[in-house]
Amino acid sequence: MPEQPQPDTVAAAQRTPETPQPYAELGVADDEYARIRSILGRRPTAAELAIYSVMWSEHCSYKSSKVHLRQFGEKAPHSDALLVGMGENAGVVDVGDGRAVTFKIESHNHPSYVEPHQGAATGVGGIVRDILTMGARPVAVMDALRFGPLEADDTRRVLPGVVSGISFYGNCLGLPNIGGELGFDAGYARNPLVNALCVGVMGHEDIQLAQAPGPGNKVVLFGATTGPDGIGGASVLASANFDDESHAKRPSVQVGDPFLEKLLVECSLELFRDRLVVGIQDLGAAGVSCATTELAAGGTGGMRIELDRVPLRDSTLTPEEILMSESQERMMAVVEPGSLDAFMDTCAKWNIQASVIGEVTDVTSEEAERGGRLVMTWNGETVVDLPPRTASDEGPVYERPYARPAEQDALQADTPGTLARPDDDEELRAQLLDVLAAPGVCAPSWVTEQYDSYVRGDTVLSAPHDAGMVRVGDDGDRGIALATDGNGRYARLDPYTGTQAAFAEAYRNVAASGARPLAVTNCLNFGSPEDPGVMWQFAESTRGLADACQKLGTPVTGGNVSFYNQTGDAAINPTPVIGVLGVIDDVHSRPTSAFPRNGEGSRIMLLGSTTEELGGSVWAEVVHSHLGGLPPQVDLDAEAALARLLAAAVDDQLLTTVHDLSDGGLAVALAESALRGGVGCSVHLDDDPFTALFSESGARAIVVAGPEEDGDAFARLCRKHHVPAAEIGVVGGGSMTVTHPDGGFSIGLKTLGTAYGSTLPGVLGDE
Repeated sequence: MPEQPQPDTVAAAQRTPETPQPYAELGVADDEYARIRSILGRRPTAAELAIYSVMWSEHCSYKSSKVHLRQFGEKAPHSDALLVGMGENAGVVDVGDGRAVTFKIESHNHPSYVEPHQGAATGVGGIVRDILTMGARPVAVMDALRFGPLEADDTRRVLPGVVSGISFYGNCLGLPNIGGELGFDAGYARNPLVNALCVGVMGHEDIQLAQAPGPGNKVVLFGATTGPDGIGGASVLASANFDDESHAKRPSVQVGDPFLEKLLVECSLELFRDRLVVGIQDLGAAGVSCATTELAAGGTGGMRIELDRVPLRDSTLTPEEILMSESQERMMAVVEPGSLDAFMDTCAKWNIQASVIGEVTDVTSEEAERGGRLVMTWNGETVVDLPPRTASDEGPVYERPYARPAEQDALQADTPGTLARPDDDEELRAQLLDVLAAPGVCAPSWVTEQYDSYVRGDTVLSAPHDAGMVRVGDDGDRGIALATDGNGRYARLDPYTGTQAAFAEAYRNVAASGARPLAVTNCLNFGSPEDPGVMWQFAESTRGLADACQKLGTPVTGGNVSFYNQTGDAAINPTPVIGVLGVIDDVHSRPTSAFPRNGEGSRIMLLGSTTEELGGSVWAEVVHSHLGGLPPQVDLDAEAALARLLAAAVDDQLLTTVHDLSDGGLAVALAESALRGGVGCSVHLDDDPFTALFSESGARAIVVAGPEEDGDAFARLCRKHHVPAAEIGVVGGGSMTVTHPDGGFSIGLKTLGTAYGSTLPGVLGDE
C-alpha cells in the first residue's frame, strides 16, 4: 500500500505562509482567498481550504442570491401556523390537532445530467434527510422535472435515468410519490431540472434543530461510511456550465443506498422519540464540512473533531477529501454523555454504524460570538482551527450587477396577436388535439406509473390530479395537500409576473383539492449569476414571489437556489418552481379533477373571468413555435377569493369535481376531466370559441356540483365570495362536444385519449 502523504497541519501553514494553494480550482475567488487568510491570520491548511470552498460555494452559501432572498423574511406575512421558518433545514407549519408538517423542495439538476439515475436518486435521498433532520417522519415525495425536446437523443438518455432514480429510491424507502410536474423545452437540453420535494409529519414537541449545545456532549457520525463519491459536488457540479463531455464526470456524483436510508430513518426517529439527541444535522452537500460547521455555529460552544475516527470505505482518503465527500445516508448527532450508550444501542439495533468522532468544547466569551472554535485533528495533529460561523454564516455576499436584458422589450412587443387563428371548427378541433398531445401537456403516466403513489396507505390524491393529498395521522380525517408549479415561458416574458403566476397556480391547485393554502417553499432555477440579465430575472422573480406571498398571507418557509443552469452562454428560461402546502379538515370531502362517471346531466360551471391572454401560452408554442408578448396578468385578490370559495364549497360537500385552468386553458381542462372520469361533456361557448378554449387567464377553474340543490347552493356561495360563475355545459356522453353561436365540433373520448396518452410512450417506449 503506498504511503499516505503527510497532512497539511496548522503548524505547517504558519511556517509556510507562501505555499501555493489550488484555491481557484476549488471555486474560490482571489478576494475570497484573501479574506480566508485574513480570518485565520495565516494561509489555510488544505483541510480548511476544503471547508471554506464548499461552504462558500454558491450551492451552500447563497452568496449571489442572499441579498434578494432576504425579502422573503422582510415581507413575510404574519402566520400563526408557522412554527419554524427560514434558516433551518426545512420550515415547520402547524396543521392542527397538535401536529406539525415540515416540507421543502431542492434541486439536483447538475448531478442528474452527469449521471441521471444516481443524480436523481440521491436528490430524493437528500431532501428526505432534510425532512428527517427536523424530527419528522417523511410521508411523501413529489418531483418537478424539466427536460430538453422530447425527441432529442440526450433527453432519451437523461429522462429515463432520472425517472428510474426517483422511482427506485422513493419506492425502496416506501414513500408515496403524490405528484409534481413534467415539462420540455429546448432550453433545458443538457440542463435538466430535477427538483425534489419531501413532506414529513411530527408532533409539535418533536421538532429538532441543527445545533451543538453543551460542552462535553459527544459528536456522533452515524449511517454510511465515507467514501470518495461526490467529492467536490457542491462546489464543482453546482457551478458548472455543461458541455458534451460533462456526462463523463461521474466521480463527482454521489451513489445512494435507499435500503440503508430506510434503516437510518427508522433509527433516527427512535432516537428522537427517546430524547437521545440534543442536536442533529444530515450530511448532504459539503458533507462533514457542513455538518460540523453548522452544528458548531448553532450551538453554545466550539467543537473538536478527530477526523481519523470517521469510518471510511476508502482508507486512502485525505482529511480534505473526508471533509468534502458527499457520501449519502449519513447523519451527525450531538449526544449527552449519559445518553451515549442508549444512542449506540439503538443504532446497533437498526444495524447502523455509529462512531464518536468528537465533542462539544467550552469557549471564551469572545470566541462564542463567532460560534466558538472548530478544531479538527488527524492522527493527533491539528489540521483545522477556525471560527465556524465564518464558514457557515459569514460567507461572501455579492450584490451582483443586474440589468434588464436589451432584448426584453422586443420580446414583449412580439405579441401573439399577429399569429394566425384557426379558420374554422375543423382547424380549431385539430389544434385542440395538437395542444393536448404536446409534451408537457400530454398524460405524464409514462413517468408517474413508475412511482408507487399509495404505499403507506395514507394517500388521498396523487397524479394526475391538481394536488397531492395525504392524511396526517391514523386517528382523524385531517390531511395536507401539496402542489408544485413553474412556467419558464411566463417567467422569460416577465419574471415578476411569471413567478407570481407559478405561485398562483400552485396556490390554486391546492385550493382545488379543498385545502386552505398555508405556506410556500421554492426552488429557483436560473442561469449564471455573473450575467446581469440573469440576475435581473432573479431579482424580479424573488420580488414577485415575496410580494405575492405577502399579499396572500403564505410565508416562504425555505427552499433552494440553483444557478449556472446553462450551456456556454445560453441560459435556461428562468424557472422558479413554487411549492404550496395547504390543510384540509376532512379528506373525505375532497373533490377530484375527474368528471363524475355517475353524474350524467350534472352542470359544469366555469369560475373566474376569461380575457384574451395568449402570451407564453401552450397554443402559441405548439401551433406556432412562438414565445412573445406578456404572460397572463395575475389577480391575487381573485385567486384568494376563488380559494375561499372552493374551501367553503368543499366544507359544505357541494362539489364533486374541481379542476383548475392553466396550461392549455379551458380546452385542456375539459379534456383532462373527461378522460379522468371516463365520461364526456357538452359545453356551449357564447363568446369567441378560440379565446374561450385557449386563453390562459388565471384565477379560473371548472367545477361540477352535486344534485340540483347543491348547484343552487354553490351559485349562492359564488355570489357571496364575488367569484364570477357561468354554467357552460353538462357532464355526459362519450365525447367532448363544443358548440358556439356559429357552429361547433365533437371529439370522441377514444380520440382524445389517443392524443393525450400516446406522446410519451411513442417516443420513450411502452414499458
